[in-house]
Formats: sequence, C-alpha cells, structure tokens
Amino acid sequence: MEANGAEIVFFDVETTVPSRSGERFALLEFGAILVCPRRLVEVGCYSTLIRPADLAAISSVSIRCNGIGPDVVSTAPTFHDVADRVFDVLNGRVWAGHNIIRFDCPRIREAFEEIGLAAPEPKGIIDTLPLLTQKFGRRAGDMKMASMATYFGLGQQKHRSLDDVRMNLEVLKCCAAVLFLEVSLPDVFSLDNLVPNGITSRTATYWNASHSQQNLYSPSDEFNDQQINRHILNTSDQAGPSTPVCEDLSNMAVKMNIDLLQSDTQLAQITSDCDIISTSVPTENSHGYAGFLEVDQVLPNKIRAPTVQSSRKIVLLYRECPLQLFCMGMMIHFGVNSIFIDYAGRPKLSIVVGAPENLCKVLDICDQIAQVASQNSGSNSEWRPVLKRLGHSNTFTIRLHIPTVANGDGTIYSTEIYHKDPSGNMQKLVFSRLDASELETIFVPGTTVDAYFNTDIYDFQQNAGIKLVARRLVVVSK
Repeated sequence: MEANGAEIVFFDVETTVPSRSGERFALLEFGAILVCPRRLVEVGCYSTLIRPADLAAISSVSIRCNGIGPDVVSTAPTFHDVADRVFDVLNGRVWAGHNIIRFDCPRIREAFEEIGLAAPEPKGIIDTLPLLTQKFGRRAGDMKMASMATYFGLGQQKHRSLDDVRMNLEVLKCCAAVLFLEVSLPDVFSLDNLVPNGITSRTATYWNASHSQQNLYSPSDEFNDQQINRHILNTSDQAGPSTPVCEDLSNMAVKMNIDLLQSDTQLAQITSDCDIISTSVPTENSHGYAGFLEVDQVLPNKIRAPTVQSSRKIVLLYRECPLQLFCMGMMIHFGVNSIFIDYAGRPKLSIVVGAPENLCKVLDICDQIAQVASQNSGSNSEWRPVLKRLGHSNTFTIRLHIPTVANGDGTIYSTEIYHKDPSGNMQKLVFSRLDASELETIFVPGTTVDAYFNTDIYDFQQNAGIKLVARRLVVVSK
C-alpha cells in the first residue's frame, strides 16, 4: 500500500462487543484506504481479518453486529502478526473515518498497548460524525453511516471495514456536494422548497409547525455549539508540526469551517448526548416532577410519533410534548445489570421491574404507534417490544435504564435516586462515585420503586424499539 503522495487514510475497525464490565474490545478486522486529497480518489487499500486472543470473546451480539464469527477468524493472523503493516498504513498520515475519535482511534491504541508496541500517531484527525452533524445535520434521520448511505442511495452498510470506509468517503463527497450547491443556489435549496423523504400527510402539520418551535427539542446525538466549535481536524502534539494536507482538501475544510485542534485533550471533550429532553425543566410538585404523566391520565388518541423537524428521528409525543410517564409501586424483579459498557467505558446500568396493567396498556399503544412510524421512515431494523413477558406467566416487565454522564474526571448518575421509608419520609441519595455494586444494595429484587421516566425511540445496529430512561427513582421500604 504505497502512499503515492497521499496523506489521508480512511480506516475502520470491527470488534467484539464486551459482555461484562471491564472487558475490552478485541479487534476482528482492520480496513483502510489511502485517498488522494487533490482528487478524493482511492489510491491504495489494505484490509485484514484479525484473530483475537480468545475466540470465546466473540459473542452472539458481536456476530449480529458485523457477521464475523469465530469460524471466520479462526485461521486469521493475530494483531501482533499485522501490527507492523497497520502501523505503516496509519503513522504520520491524516486519519479519517466516522466516529473514529470516540471508537476506532482508542481501539487502535489499545491493540498496540496490549502487545507492548508504540502506537501510530496521526498528523491530524477528520471525524466525519461531528463534522457532518454540524454542517449537514440530521437530514438522513440520524448520523449513522447506514442512514446516510441510504439517504444518498449508496446501498446498505455491510459493517465490514473496507466496505465501510469506501462508503464513508462516498457519503462525505455527497454531503460536500449538497453543501456546495446550497451555498451556490440558496433559493433553490431553501426549506420552503424541500420536504424530507418519507414525510406523510399525517405529519405534514407537525413539519410546518416545527420551524416555529426550533427550541422544543434537543436532538439525541447531535453535538452542542460549544462542543462543535472546539474541533474536527486535529493536529497531534506528538506528530510534530502539521503540514498542509493538499490544496483541494484544505479548501473544502475552509468551506466547512473545520477548526484546528491543538491537543488530544480537546478531542476527549467532543461528546454527544443520547437523550431527547424537553426544554421544560422538571420541578417538584405533589406527585414528584411536573411534566410526568400518571399512567391513568394518558389518553391514547393524544399519543403521536412524528419526525423531529427535518430529520427522520422519531419521538413519542403527548399533546405535542415529549411523552414522560410516572408510575408508582412497581416491583423490582432483577436488580442492577451492569454487564454492558458504552464506548466511553462506562457501564450501561438498568433494572427490570414489573409493569402494572394500566402501564402495559399505555406502553403497548406506544409500541404500536412507534413501530408503524419506524416502518414508514424506511427502517428495516427488527422491532423489539418494550414489554417483556416474565417466563410463562401473565406478568409483564419493563427495563428502566439508569444513564451516567461524565462529571469532571469522574462519572455520575444522571438519574435522581431517592429512598422513602414506611412513614413517607423521602431522602435523596448522594453518591461520591459510580459503583454498580452500591446500587445493587439499593435496588433489591422484591422491593418496590416509584419511577419517572422518558420514552426514547432508538434504532441501532438493526434493532429498534422504545427505551425507557429513568429520570427519578424512589425506592420504597416496607
């Protein structure tokens, strides 16, 4: 894979999916293409499957994500065998890819660390996720590569490294072309002349009204202005002085207002919020939080699942506000689950509670409405019902997610957690650190909990459904 004067390498890694807290990702595949910045064409490529140290780390969840099972990599080289080649491909070049700052770059550094070798260093980093989020927006519905490729008619994402990086380059070209045309022909590309694909007559009124309510929603995985303005094109401190990449790419970067970063520390500050939150701030009242509806208050004909503004991101609305529910006295069936972790290494925490009949009726209606909306949007993901039957009984359960957020050098729960004693006295629990084992002593199976939660529609890795995000949990002592 000769450079031929090219300075940009688009790359992607496929990995295992950790099944327990503290477990690392293991590389299964590495793929890269060298791109000429002057013409934005591929001039070289390299890809390889990689056999992890433990084939048992390839779980069924991992196979569903990328189709790479133990049989596929059983005879592949280890990372140690291909490390020199990967180093040569990456070192000293501008790294490019989708979400590479948060995922692919850390995986490469971890892989070299595990075999005791120095990791390659980039001349700069172009992460197309925050770049396109800021400049192109959520016109394709979300910022997943699969959604954007479908939007431009580029076919389905294969979730294999070499195919994905080539698709990434084509998506970037398409976005740049649209942005260029918008600047050149602003009248033709005005919002009044554009209607998102897939919008139905049922949601047309919402579409028109949404432009007068620009601040009603905060899109789930977009970057806020302060984070975006830090940014996209990074010059590594360790890579030495940066040189211009090439005239054509430099001009494109200027047109898209790419700012130069000065350190890796700033890269870590680029994060995204994964929740859709109403702009109204919850305030305490006699029931707990304002804006959270008691289940018996919900009228089914007032529930809708339209698209947020110009995207295909679907939200559940009740009387034009995000649907937020409040339910008391739910029994905890399974305590804190922390075996899965997110890309930042934080545990994904959740509890499973019994759903009373009135809540089941509301959530079943929400499921039906949201599933139809998802299908109408063009999603081909498998819909996962929010209600789960407990064994062979007539009891149904729901999973309440307890999100965590970064707080300085540490991590905190964004869910407020309270304890209420038999006399009705309620005390807010304060945690000095994130500790799943500490939560296990609080959310004990058999106890009851009052829950205030948001309804968030997700569509990720061919799975879609309604995620219930706990904003406040009150554990009730008997």
